[in-house]
Order: sequence, then structure tokens, then C-alpha cells
Amino acid sequence: MTKPEDSKPEDTKPEDTKPEDCGIVSTALPSREDARGIARILLAEKLAACVQLLDMESHYVWQGATMAEPEVMLLTKTRTALFEPVIARIKALHPYELPEIVAQPFMAGSAPYLAWIADSTEEHRPGKV
Repeated sequence: MTKPEDSKPEDTKPEDTKPEDCGIVSTALPSREDARGIARILLAEKLAACVQLLDMESHYVWQGATMAEPEVMLLTKTRTALFEPVIARIKALHPYELPEIVAQPFMAGSAPYLAWIADSTEEHRPGKV
């Protein structure tokens, strides 16, 4: 029989997931094709439970010039424990020289949804990304 002090984080059940255990990693990409490719990889590697693609127009300053470009925002739902592997994977696949890749933990959320995120993703193992 396992004592509570012998429990490891990976023994946590999805239904025990707290809002701060999950969050969103976002990045902007130049095309829907690029965004779909990264989304498929994140899902296949169990780094994400859900990836949403949103068309948008970005206005920014790059190398001294004011720019306005169509982009696709990728919103990746995952566990906060996977933020760094997700960021590393997106960075490795991203076509931009300086990609926006930011992560935000949830403050609150539906318990069944949080459990689904936890159940749909896997712990990162070195060498997997």
C-alpha cells in the first residue's frame, strides 16, 4: 500500500487537477498551414489536449518599421508542467526569427475540462521533444 508521502506527482489523477495545473501557450504564425502543422505535432506528441487556430491581423514594430500582417494565433491548452517542452517544440518548428511564444496558467476553470486536459497530455520525458 502506498502512503501519501510516497506519492509522486505523476500519480496524480486527472480529476485532482487544479486550475493552476493547466494553461495556454500561445504563438502567432504567418499562415494557417504553419499553424496546422505545429498543432498536429503538439497533439500527436501529447503535449497538448487542444489547439485552436484563430485568424487575426497583427500590428507591430520590427527592425524599426511598423508592420501590419495577417497571422494565425495558436492557442495550445496543456498542463503547466508541460509549458517548457511545449515552448521548446514550438520554437524548434516556428518559421519566425523571433517568435512570440508565451504561456499563462489558468486562474479558474471547469473541473471536468481541467481533468480532460490532464488526461489528454503526457508527462515530458527527456529526449522526447
